[in-house]
Amino acid sequence: MEYGICILGTIPLRNEANDQSEIVSQVLFGQHFKILEIKPKWIKIKLATDNYEGWICAKQYEEITYEDYDNLCINDFPLVSSIFTRIQKLNSKESIPISMGATLPFFNNGIVKIRKNKFKFSGDIASKNSSDLINYAFKLLNAPYLWGGKSILGIDCSGFTQLVFSLCGIYLPRDAYQQVKMGESVNIDSIHPADLVFFKNNDNKINHVGIALENNQIIHASGKVRVDNLSKEGILLTSNKQLTHRLHSVKRIIE
Repeated sequence: MEYGICILGTIPLRNEANDQSEIVSQVLFGQHFKILEIKPKWIKIKLATDNYEGWICAKQYEEITYEDYDNLCINDFPLVSSIFTRIQKLNSKESIPISMGATLPFFNNGIVKIRKNKFKFSGDIASKNSSDLINYAFKLLNAPYLWGGKSILGIDCSGFTQLVFSLCGIYLPRDAYQQVKMGESVNIDSIHPADLVFFKNNDNKINHVGIALENNQIIHASGKVRVDNLSKEGILLTSNKQLTHRLHSVKRIIE
């Protein structure tokens, strides 16, 4: 089996091996993966962080050894908390734009190492402290909604929760229906800020997730990352009190 790592800021992870295929998620700088299948212009990968699978362009990664992959798995490397910053390749002076949630492999004294490449990083590093979770969530306020997105330029509901929790050292699965299996069930009357709140469609299936705030509010990605009111029925638009999402459950990840 072969292994790889993302060497660009944000690349699309597609459902099928073509440019027109649906984007199911994104791979951020420094994230590593197993290579499951190879085609002339595409590779199918399985991300190490959440086991998510999909296809990426064969020009958008660098191959690594099993030893590299294993080291990346067993070490807890820093994550970027800057909304956007740049990382500079030392040998060529090229810079690469990277976003919040990017991984900094083998980071030491401002230097990132990926195989033979060294990069200089001078942005902000995530605290991996749960007390900062709400602050990180608000840094993404007004980011546009994008199915499969995981950055300030476009993010979906479960990408938003996964990204924000990762900055606090808590790694959630990629999709809302997977995230609902995490944590401890909580009654809506006992909800705390930072609890995950899940919502359902008419078939009682999970179709949305957000993060609880104080004063019966929620921050979530719907059209954009926004703050709305939260009731026992679900999400109420702040502007007109219209019910937009029906409550399914509340889960506590952070005690």
